[in-house]
Amino acid sequence: GTFYRAPSPEAPPFSSVGDQVDPTSVVCIIEAMKVMNEINPEISGEVVSIEVENGEAVEFGQTLMLIRPR
Repeated sequence: GTFYRAPSPEAPPFSSVGDQVDPTSVVCIIEAMKVMNEINPEISGEVVSIEVENGEAVEFGQTLMLIRPR
């Protein structure tokens, strides 16, 4: 699929380093087979790193972000 940090090119990103997220937060979108899939983290915490670039191809199981649990 393809990783997108924001819902559109002119929109702000769903999440950035330093943001607090929880399992209800949308942190990015993965486009796979023309379907846009909103991705939620499995844990609550702080985004400490975003491991892929916007528009980059990603694979199943690949690390997208690192989140420090709270």
